[in-house]
Amino acid sequence: MKIWKKTACILLFAILAGTADSVPGPAVVSAVSGTKEKLDRTQKEKENLEEELDKTQDNLENLEGKRDTLKKELDYLNAQLSKVVANLEVLEQQIRDKELEIEETREALAKAKETEEWQYANMAAVARCLYEQQEDSYLVALLSAGSFSELLNMAERIEKVVAYDQRMLQEYKENRILIEEHEERLRTEMLELEDLKVKAQEEKDKVDGMISQTSSAISKYGDQISNAEKKALDYEAEIRKKEEDLEYLKKKLAEEIAKSQAAANGAWRDISEVSFSEGDRRLLANLIYCEAGGEPYEGQVAVGSVVMNRVLSSQFPDTVVGVIYQSGQFSPVASGRLDLALAADKATEKCYQAADAAMSGVTNVGNCVFFRTPIDGLTGINIGGHVFY
Repeated sequence: MKIWKKTACILLFAILAGTADSVPGPAVVSAVSGTKEKLDRTQKEKENLEEELDKTQDNLENLEGKRDTLKKELDYLNAQLSKVVANLEVLEQQIRDKELEIEETREALAKAKETEEWQYANMAAVARCLYEQQEDSYLVALLSAGSFSELLNMAERIEKVVAYDQRMLQEYKENRILIEEHEERLRTEMLELEDLKVKAQEEKDKVDGMISQTSSAISKYGDQISNAEKKALDYEAEIRKKEEDLEYLKKKLAEEIAKSQAAANGAWRDISEVSFSEGDRRLLANLIYCEAGGEPYEGQVAVGSVVMNRVLSSQFPDTVVGVIYQSGQFSPVASGRLDLALAADKATEKCYQAADAAMSGVTNVGNCVFFRTPIDGLTGINIGGHVFY
């Protein structure tokens, strides 16, 4: 009996191993060949998709670089616009001050003209008194003097009055001329200020136009980035689908489950032993946003818990950055979507709350260190659209 069993095993081994003395039947060859072709084809499609994803990531980086350059240019233009607006405000204030000064000068000039006209009228009145009477009246007045000295005194007084009036008239004229010159100078300065204001306004309009163009360009690149991000997401989904079609998915899951069990049985740190770096909270919140942004809060906490479980486990890196950026672990890292989310800090308030909870030691998935969308045969803790294991 033992000899028969041994002989049967040897024969079975020979058939399965395809020895030189045994040839598989056509059906077996066809089945094996067909499966291999399917696997090869699926693998090739996956490689093509990964190549397209790489191109999309390169395009994303290029677009982000252009957008960042435009943002710097926009910041510079906004700074220039602030200077131009400030200069325009100074010029407008100077123009208002100059208009007030011109108005005050005009009032002073009007008063000066009135004074000059009044002085001229006084002189005219004196002249009429002295010269428009009878021809001999002045002579009579002089001859009526009691003495020669009185005559001299009278003539001297008349001369002083006339000289004073002439001097005052001259002073008023000179003052009026000075005021007129000052007014003319103010008018010239006013014209210069108005010209500067026009130029400043033109510069402001120019900068406004450049800001508008730059903002439009940033918006355009933002749209292109959004489209590229969507394309990257589509490629991720297709790659994920191809991976699920491949046989190595089972191997991968087996490895992950084994690692999860090793982590559960291995050494664990306490959350109090973890030193968080600046930016860990934002990094974790944005990863949660990328992986579970549409999930309920419990699902977001669960994703954060997986990251922190890895930080605490001796089987993974011991920092948040090290865990998240460990090669091949999180698809948003590979696709560049996490970097885009970080750049704009897209994480919601709930994502930040979930990150805070996980970083404080809260876990609703026990010691699970992996998660994915559910598939047949994989058991674990189901929360929202993910299974944690």
